Amino acid sequence: MSAYVFHFGGGAVSSDSRAKDKTIVGGKGANLAEMAGIGLPVPPGFTISTEVCALYNENGKTFDEDLRAAVARGVSHIEAATARTFGDAANPLLVSVRSGARVSMPGMMDTVLNLGLNDATVAGLAAGSGDARFAWDSYRRFIQMYSDVVLGLDHHRFEDALEIAKEDNGFFNDVEMGAEHWQALVGEYKAIVAEELGRPFPQDVHEQLWGAIAAVFESWESDRAKVYRKLNDIPQGWGTAVNVQAMVFGNMGDTSATGVAFTRDPATGEKAYYGEWLVNAQGEDVVAGIRTPQYLTKAARERAGAKPLSMEEAMPGAYAELAAVFELLEKHYCDMQDIEFTVEKGKLFMLQTRSGKRTAKAALKMAVDMVGEGLIDEATAIRRIDPMALDQLLHPTLDPKAQRDVLARGLPASPGAASGAVVFDADTAQTLAERGDAVILVRVETSPEDIHGMHAAKGILTARGGMTSHAAVVARGMGRPCVSGASALSIDMATRTARIGSREVKEGDVITLDGSNGDVMAGKVPTVEPELVGDFGTLMEWADKHRRMKVRTNAETPLDCQVARQFGAEGIGLCRTEHMFFEAGRISAVRQMILADDEAGRRAALAKLLPEQRSDFQSIFEVMAGLPVTIRLLDPPLHEFLPHGDAEFAELAEATGLGVDHLKRRAGELHEFNPMLGHRGCRLGITFPEIYEMQARAIFEAACDVADQSGDAPIPEVMIPLVATRRELEILRALVDRVAVEVFAEKGRMLEYMVGTMIELPRAALMAGEIAEEAKFFSFGTNDLTQTTLGVSRDDAARFLNPYVDQGIYPRDPFVSLDIEGVGQLVELAAERGRSTRPHLKLGICGEHGGDPASIAFCEKTGLDYVSASPYRVPIARLAAAQAALG
Repeated sequence: MSAYVFHFGGGAVSSDSRAKDKTIVGGKGANLAEMAGIGLPVPPGFTISTEVCALYNENGKTFDEDLRAAVARGVSHIEAATARTFGDAANPLLVSVRSGARVSMPGMMDTVLNLGLNDATVAGLAAGSGDARFAWDSYRRFIQMYSDVVLGLDHHRFEDALEIAKEDNGFFNDVEMGAEHWQALVGEYKAIVAEELGRPFPQDVHEQLWGAIAAVFESWESDRAKVYRKLNDIPQGWGTAVNVQAMVFGNMGDTSATGVAFTRDPATGEKAYYGEWLVNAQGEDVVAGIRTPQYLTKAARERAGAKPLSMEEAMPGAYAELAAVFELLEKHYCDMQDIEFTVEKGKLFMLQTRSGKRTAKAALKMAVDMVGEGLIDEATAIRRIDPMALDQLLHPTLDPKAQRDVLARGLPASPGAASGAVVFDADTAQTLAERGDAVILVRVETSPEDIHGMHAAKGILTARGGMTSHAAVVARGMGRPCVSGASALSIDMATRTARIGSREVKEGDVITLDGSNGDVMAGKVPTVEPELVGDFGTLMEWADKHRRMKVRTNAETPLDCQVARQFGAEGIGLCRTEHMFFEAGRISAVRQMILADDEAGRRAALAKLLPEQRSDFQSIFEVMAGLPVTIRLLDPPLHEFLPHGDAEFAELAEATGLGVDHLKRRAGELHEFNPMLGHRGCRLGITFPEIYEMQARAIFEAACDVADQSGDAPIPEVMIPLVATRRELEILRALVDRVAVEVFAEKGRMLEYMVGTMIELPRAALMAGEIAEEAKFFSFGTNDLTQTTLGVSRDDAARFLNPYVDQGIYPRDPFVSLDIEGVGQLVELAAERGRSTRPHLKLGICGEHGGDPASIAFCEKTGLDYVSASPYRVPIARLAAAQAALG
């Protein structure tokens, strides 16, 4: 067990490379050892490795004798370095016990300070320091913290007792309490413990130590730590280390202090020291907000118009030493540092340094500035930015100064912020939007029929659905903010009202959505528009220089295409033609085609749709001039287009001249028990080839027209969906080729084009070698490939996937981040088999995973040529592709 305990400070120099390995000793332990090694004033201590965290749980939450012996040697190391003895009544050693995972998890796990105090050692601390008030203040802090963290008692009972003691003595602030007051409060605190637990507060310092070590390990499994790990994709198996370190005291009078500082501003990225400090205080006073902290620098104090002196002014010597440490640490780690420090009777001690958390805007500025300063190179700057953090920069955000009246909170399904009038159906949303009104579409859940209203709305709010629901996926693709799964939302369509939280909202009332955190707010909240130049543009240039894969977009409207090109898209990887069929004025012709009794009836309806489709593709080709555009022929099951109510059947009957009963009978004939696995995709093309003929003609006619007008010929890539066999693709490729020949003859010109398929069925992946004989490209539709491989409906998964992720069945939601072990194997197999038949087979991914950094890294490893993401995720994909290429 000595291999699991590492000493630092006090002259300790370990030859074991694991002593500075963050995976073994955690970030805090590694940095403490590093700071001590470069000569900074670090109180001595030792670290119990992250491996022991797993062993603790495996061994029934017990510690073996070997570990106890190794910890005893660690305590002896601190005793020798400080000339103090743990538990000695005359010259006591006090220690802190802190957590330290391999990545920073601020505030997620537990800390115990002043450990080693009891009724005997408090007297020794008072005598040794010459300050009884300080000693008894430290003891009451220890009892309260230990009782909360280790013994599990409610800290409010202790806080109430403190407030009563101050009130009884006529005091307002803690600093007015004297030694006798703290000593009396210690008695009350011990009485609370005895009353709550039925046993006295532990006086054995070794019992205290092992209780604190166990509590830190157990805090790894606390609810808040689990939530943080889930939000930040931190594996449960990593565990936390425990750091035991000699106490230094910032509460020993006016020459002592404590503080937290950053070497640069974590909000803006400005190269200026940023932090807070308190005189005569301990660290938790700053963090917990018990007292109002003071500014670190004179400049910050003056900007704020504050009166209490800054550390720079009140303790110029300690501040100058601290500033020198800032410069040293930033140059040593080549990154902005988050630092905790204590000044004990004028002497500076460093308690922690770590790479500081920062906003996306600050991260960009720091990365670009540090390249300019020569601290880091471009590759390091690219690796340093979390691609998903760019979401904060790509959408309008709420003005941080604005007030918020929060009605409810749902899931942050699509980032950005928007305000608008509440509407409850897609048609109303479109009507009001065409009039120039800003609207928020509020639904129990959305369906493909709502597509026109979703496009018209500024934002989308649903009562049901998760992060991968229809509303979430479509909203992200459109760049609309979306809050889904707002359980506090109920809608009464009869009265056109909703209840959001405790308040009633009528249609037309204005609300605001924050898609970045899930807030639903009353009224209009001002927003701030994103800035996509400066540091953002510089980083994107660097990313493009270093990435291998191309980045395309999923888009089917000219506006989405324009946004994607603005964000650097290099083509379209998925144009979903079915979204076009829901446009106003077309759905009637689509329904007429579906419900027709024969081919002649279908062709008559398709003739109405041909000019509309041609216009759609022409608009897209004009925006994406000279770039490849992958167009998926009609894919969804026909039931999605059918009328649902009597009014819609009556409207269709009037348009077609057919009876309502006839139309209803025909719709009943088309009913399927499991339509997502039924008559859809290429199966439509096989049974109703006239549908794909019309679409292919529209594509090639539009491409020729754009080439004639601009001279910049588009590159159509016709994608056949849901192929399971080579023969399906052979038949439909021949159909597309035949139409291409006809159109090129009519137009008097030839254009480059490709025919390929979407790999979204396990059989297609297995038979990829044969299918590649007919396909010039594969596009992996990982949304459906995940559904068909796992046997899980994406739209229903939100009801049960969270417990699966919580229990480690899946490390992440497989509809958010690709299931590498399962679905990923099919992608790898299809890529390998496809290229064994056609070596230059173009490979891409167009599922929602195309905008997920972890999935993009897998695509780089697998050798795909491009990824395709929704327009607002194109910059995320560009950066993630560069990071994947850099390794």
